[in-house]
Amino acid sequence: MTDQDPLIDVDEIDRLVADFAAGRTCSSIAWGIVRHGELTLTGSTGEVGESAPTEHTVYRIASMTKSFSAAVTLLLRDDGVLRLDAPLGEYAPELADVRSPTSDAPPITVRDLLCMSSGLVTDDPWADRHLDLTDDEFDRIIAGGLVFARPTGSCHEYSNFGFALLGRVIHRATGVRLREHVSTRLLDPLGMTRTTWDQPDHDDWARPMRCDDGVWAEELPTPPDGLIAPMGGIWTTVADLARWVSWLADAFPARDGADDGPLSRASRREMQTPQRYVGQRTLRGVRFPSSYGYGVRILDEPELGTVISHSGGLPGYGSNMRWTPGGSLGIVTLSNTTYAPMTELGARIHDRLHELGADSVPTPSPSAELDDAGRLLVDVLSRWASGSEVDADTLTDLFADNVDPDDAHTRRAERARRHGALSIDTIEPTSDAAARVVCHDGDDRRFVVTFSLAPMRPARVQQYEVKPADD
Repeated sequence: MTDQDPLIDVDEIDRLVADFAAGRTCSSIAWGIVRHGELTLTGSTGEVGESAPTEHTVYRIASMTKSFSAAVTLLLRDDGVLRLDAPLGEYAPELADVRSPTSDAPPITVRDLLCMSSGLVTDDPWADRHLDLTDDEFDRIIAGGLVFARPTGSCHEYSNFGFALLGRVIHRATGVRLREHVSTRLLDPLGMTRTTWDQPDHDDWARPMRCDDGVWAEELPTPPDGLIAPMGGIWTTVADLARWVSWLADAFPARDGADDGPLSRASRREMQTPQRYVGQRTLRGVRFPSSYGYGVRILDEPELGTVISHSGGLPGYGSNMRWTPGGSLGIVTLSNTTYAPMTELGARIHDRLHELGADSVPTPSPSAELDDAGRLLVDVLSRWASGSEVDADTLTDLFADNVDPDDAHTRRAERARRHGALSIDTIEPTSDAAARVVCHDGDDRRFVVTFSLAPMRPARVQQYEVKPADD
């Protein structure tokens, strides 16, 4: 970890966290900020035992565990061991009859469990007290039948027990429990050395606390690892979660180069892609759409853009992690207070860092293909603007064959004369097949030329538009 960040005043974030802890009655909070793949700042408020928590103090992270369970499921899928669209009964015959209670109900698939579309009832209060469910208890529950809130496959319904089903499927398919796969195939390769499935065997961990009517008391111990633990059993630290957040964020953008895992970048991006629409969400007074991927939420925030996140809550703990795709910014907040609202705290920190520009990323350079197309397009527009002829071969090289029928070149040339010849300032890609070209004319008026490429090669412009920059 670096000990400073030139854009961020650590004392300001400390004050923000301390004020939040006082207002929301949190026993302790440990926090960390990740920028461009590095844990750059950490801090805390409150005490764990007789000292302040650090980035290495262990907290239980509850449902943030789901991202680990989802990642290892995709690893096994990539290995050819699991199929996401396979019915549960294909791997665990005892689960073949687990389905919503209508005659037309489809079988639940592995994918349904990952993206919360099994239809099983939301079960947070019950599941939080049953992390230590045994195999025999699990089997009795299955034999007795499960309660469904919605038809399978129809929409999002958050289910912790669904991740217990996922754990059983993986155990049956591989002969190894999900927790062992996570430990050996994710935690060890990523160097997450203080992350475990069991209560720490050292003293640097935050005991679970609760506050009732202003009186602090130690919460009942959270249950140990069991059949429901794939939904919420992990114990970890700010420092280890910074590695996890950085690794997931680094899946973006898609690119050439080494891709040595432990899970491929493509599969990590798949995790963080909307699989089920959740609905409109309101957080710190802001309303925005949200979706669920595999073990993570995807938030479409109006000011912050796309944010990947997941929270966790148990009796005695509250937690949140959030990051922007591409790794420019990540935030981890952990508390040892029953259902502490760390989602709100993480969002408040994010808002302040956004105001400071800490989540900005350099504008990517256009590909040679986009750059060539943008420069030739502006050259043709400028030649039209000056009244010069543009030969047919140049127009054929630049434009796809829909452009002239859509709006004749002669009409386009007439419109070009309204703005005059243009000089390029920047070419900024908006995707791998589209860009905006910022230009100015002879009177230093600024214009933006947007264009997109047709689907076939060689690359040609299928559409473009010229507007004043302030339009």
